[in-house]
Amino acid sequence: MFFNSAEERIKDFNELWRDFAPEESDPLVIKNSKLMDYLINGGFFTAPASTKYHGAYPGGLYDHCRCVFDRLNNLTFENNLQWEREESPFIVGFFHDLCKCDQYKICSVHGPVHSVDENGDDIIIHPETTRYEYNSDTLLKGHGSKSVMLLSQFFPLTEEEMLCIRYHMGAYETDEWDEYDRAIKKYTNVLWTHHADMLASKVDGV
Repeated sequence: MFFNSAEERIKDFNELWRDFAPEESDPLVIKNSKLMDYLINGGFFTAPASTKYHGAYPGGLYDHCRCVFDRLNNLTFENNLQWEREESPFIVGFFHDLCKCDQYKICSVHGPVHSVDENGDDIIIHPETTRYEYNSDTLLKGHGSKSVMLLSQFFPLTEEEMLCIRYHMGAYETDEWDEYDRAIKKYTNVLWTHHADMLASKVDGV
């Protein structure tokens, strides 16, 4: 699923959030305003998902997380996955890459390439492109672990959610293979989370 603007992404997220935590007494709803302020000001709806791979465009981070949520939600129903709480596919899917809100910075912007059609009218044959590089000035480092730390500011996570987010990179966690293996053995949804992430980035292309 792709969107044309940050405003469309924010609207989409808010609509899903209401379905996700409908009770006004739910702590996730109470903290929603603080979380939304962070997401909007932090770049969750405007940042890319990578510098040159999947979602390497403004807003690609949200599009990727939305796709991972969709994949994980579908996998949950299709395979009767059991979670410690039913909101977990939403939390894990949307926030597994929260670390990327400030992970990249714009290094160059190339304006659209113009041409003319057979009538002499101006047309755009290539849209504006934005190129990114890693931001070395971030205070918190890491990937999945950073996402867990950031998200924990707003509401408590279950251990299952923490491990799913921490190890969503799966076998790419080459430095901590043993820990990833033990996390899978304790919570099989860690593996399903990685599967959803791969489907979104490698198959869906976002």
